[in-house]
Amino acid sequence: MPQKRFSIGRIYLALVLVVMYLPIFYLIYYSFSSGERMDGFHHFSWVHYQALFQDTRMISIVLNTLVLALLSALLATVVGTAGALMINGMHNRLWRRNILILNNILLVSPDVIIGASFLIFFTFLGFKLGFWSVLFSHVAFSIPIVVLMVLPRVKELPKSLKNAAYDLGATRWQAFSQVTIPGITDGIMAGFFMALTYSLDDFAVTFFVTGNGFSTLSVEIYSRARQGIDLEINALSTIMFLVSLILVYIYYRFSTKKGAKRRLTQ
Repeated sequence: MPQKRFSIGRIYLALVLVVMYLPIFYLIYYSFSSGERMDGFHHFSWVHYQALFQDTRMISIVLNTLVLALLSALLATVVGTAGALMINGMHNRLWRRNILILNNILLVSPDVIIGASFLIFFTFLGFKLGFWSVLFSHVAFSIPIVVLMVLPRVKELPKSLKNAAYDLGATRWQAFSQVTIPGITDGIMAGFFMALTYSLDDFAVTFFVTGNGFSTLSVEIYSRARQGIDLEINALSTIMFLVSLILVYIYYRFSTKKGAKRRLTQ
């Protein structure tokens, strides 16, 4: 039996994975330490998780962050899906290309520039900074992500399916709800999960547009980190990492089932 040889590509991939995940596991490791700082592991303890669940301010911020992420992802998915359908339906290639360029500008622009722009915009309008300013900003920068996730699925959807639905007497709404939407559901779900992840992780834009009395996890963690490393943050980060893994697993299972069904129907 020939021996397996590790190629340079595999070694490089292993090094990348180590660099990416080692700091995360280092953080998780110290979340179970009974000490107060990351200056040495003491004995195993759940004390920081107990302190986290007794911290009413942190729990409130976690709930604010989750509600904000879910709302912004849902709104961005609705608007982004409609935008992808509109772009795909354009007959003028020049207009379609220009709109795609405008859509991609937010993806390549630095978060600091986007956050400062929203701050200036809200200040000019006299809009009070808080939950709603953060929500509108998250929806705005999530829409281009959803468009890029949904548009390829819309392009792959055969036009013959809609034509067949019309031939069978379906109305425009019936063709849209029973043919178009089911055909691009995996793209919509991908866009939703990406928007949800971006909203949960965002710091730069949120830092600019949040106001007194409202905070998100990223801003709160940054504020506490400036005062010194608190292992309660390690415990919170561990829980958020596990939640992210669960979300990725759910999306993976969903996309796998959708792909299998698509292959069976072809």
